Amino acid sequence: MTTEIEKRSLIADVEHRAADDKRTLVGYAAVFERLADIGGYFQEKIAPGAFTDAVKGDIRALVDHDMGRVIGRTKSGTLRLQEDGKGLLVEIDVPDTTDGNDLWVLVERGDISGMSFGFRVTKETWDETGAVPVRTIEKLNLLEVSAVAWPAYDDTTIGLRSLTAARADGGARNAAAARRRIAEREARQEQKIRGIRQD
Repeated sequence: MTTEIEKRSLIADVEHRAADDKRTLVGYAAVFERLADIGGYFQEKIAPGAFTDAVKGDIRALVDHDMGRVIGRTKSGTLRLQEDGKGLLVEIDVPDTTDGNDLWVLVERGDISGMSFGFRVTKETWDETGAVPVRTIEKLNLLEVSAVAWPAYDDTTIGLRSLTAARADGGARNAAAARRRIAEREARQEQKIRGIRQD
């Protein structure tokens, strides 16, 4: 479990709907069971049910994770979140504000096409039986969802701290084997960069 805020993004279509003077953005901030590479250090997936309790909180919708650019909120009904069979479905009623109007135009033009979410993990498991460790997020505290210009998995250091903690709990033998696999992979990458070997 990590205590720091992590952010994850999904490159996917964000649909925009306009009807009766109401503009709504619809998309998925997360998709279940999709493996994502986290900086080459580990892979990560989100288990179905991870958002079940998380969507019940008072969550904000933001632009690019900027807490000063609020465009919706569950408490006011301008942000609706639902965990369905695919993942975390997000609906944002876009406000008639500078941020809202700019965001609407950017999504309409296709300049912004990603959604993201900020969270803290409360329950996770690690599988280190393969060449690359796999983290499964089973439960989390959802803090915010965002429309983002740069969908990316950029918070690798937080995940690495979580991996280190999981290894400490898992025993020295598993940790040593995982360190060996990572060292071997890094050596292969270094050799490939230097042109010593071809993959």
